[in-house]
Amino acid sequence: MQILFRLTLLILLLFLGALPTMAQSAPPRAEAEIVLGPSAFTISEYFTISFQLRGAPLERYSPFPELEGFKKSGKSSTTTTRIVNGARSTELTITQRYAAYAEGEFEVKPFTMTINGLTVRSAGTTLNVGPQVTAPAGPPGSAAPPAIGLLDQLFGKPKPQDFVEPKDQAFLALVPDKTRAYVGEGVHIGLYFYLTPQDQGVLDFYNFADQLQTIIRLLRQRTVWEETFDEQEIVPENVQVGGKPFLRYRLYEAQLYPLNAQPLTFPVVPLRMVKYRVAKKPEPGLDNRMEGYKTYFTAPVTIAVLPLPPHPLRDEVPVGDYRLREAISRTSFRTGQTFAYSFVVEGEGNLSALNMPAVAPPPGLEVYGPDVEQSTTRQGGRVGGRKSFRYRLVARKPGALPFDSLFALVVFNPTTAKYDTLRSDLRPLVQGPVQEAQQVRTDPTDPFYQEALRDADNTPQKITVYQDVRRYANVLLLVLLAGAAVGWWRANR
Repeated sequence: MQILFRLTLLILLLFLGALPTMAQSAPPRAEAEIVLGPSAFTISEYFTISFQLRGAPLERYSPFPELEGFKKSGKSSTTTTRIVNGARSTELTITQRYAAYAEGEFEVKPFTMTINGLTVRSAGTTLNVGPQVTAPAGPPGSAAPPAIGLLDQLFGKPKPQDFVEPKDQAFLALVPDKTRAYVGEGVHIGLYFYLTPQDQGVLDFYNFADQLQTIIRLLRQRTVWEETFDEQEIVPENVQVGGKPFLRYRLYEAQLYPLNAQPLTFPVVPLRMVKYRVAKKPEPGLDNRMEGYKTYFTAPVTIAVLPLPPHPLRDEVPVGDYRLREAISRTSFRTGQTFAYSFVVEGEGNLSALNMPAVAPPPGLEVYGPDVEQSTTRQGGRVGGRKSFRYRLVARKPGALPFDSLFALVVFNPTTAKYDTLRSDLRPLVQGPVQEAQQVRTDPTDPFYQEALRDADNTPQKITVYQDVRRYANVLLLVLLAGAAVGWWRANR
């Protein structure tokens, strides 16, 4: 019986060691790092601080640091997605630009940022800002930096005074970049709050985080593919409206791609602000203003969506302003040698919906892939980037390879309102003797595996199969343990 007891304990230990693996594999761990831009640059260039996040979607992050001698000058975000052998990985990069006020040497002190709960530290650096090389030319719409202490709140209980509500010129506006668009064409919308510099002392944001959720629900459209901008800080921009200086706050922006010809209809959007009433007779030592509230509203907006012109592939054609770039891994080609070819699409459009048609290779040519990599950049109200399709090819017969008939993509350009075909210009010449095709295939995404997939068992499995195995194993262990305990008790009587 002692042997049975020891055997049961051994089985128990083996099961306990194997169960965590059977239950589920550990989720991928999020990683984040801070990347500083070049430390030497001219006064007309930007210094940049970026952070990169891998292994998890962005939930929240702390503000970028304030740098002495520099002004924050907008942010951009880039999402890079790679699909290699069916495995997907995504990397998000958010970049803050800084403009220097003057030439000289500046120190960036060590700082930390919190990204999705991860604390990331930068050791800082020393910056050298030199004179600009070309003739001075400020960026369009540039203006002096906004005043420090914008919309500061003062604390303290006012004494009985007579207050009046001052007039303001502030307004809330939903601004699209176009009034009509084709199906699949990008439409940028931005929700902005405008106020004059004189209104800063009487207006302030009120519980904006909670209001933003309601605003987003009102702006969401059911018939679009949406690309949101990863912008969390609300900072003023100096703009001109009707020839007058205004401060503009970007509250929300997104790029919308209509999926059908249904119009995009945006209702009236409210925003509640704190508006202070000011004392008729200000007295020293008192607050001289009383907190109140005012709600601003946008005007309703409708954007007409036009169907694409007739075309045999109209429902499958990607829409955007695209260009083709090609790359090939060899300059000379021999039969039996593997080489790589990349079909790279660049420009503005919904890259997530852009896919290459299936390649039908002629006899004597094997085509594997593609491996897909996508990089999307959101900056300045525009969304663009590049999407790469990388193929591996093996030629078994000598001769010219007709890449122009193998790799081509029909697109619709909404600017010209015409269809275009991105077609390969390469025509590699393969030399060498005819070789037999190999039967070994390493990529399960290739069409050669279709027959094996058809013969595979496709019976659906319960999603809780691992939990069921663990539960049954626990019951078995309890039975074995109970039997061992009874045997041990009888052996010692």
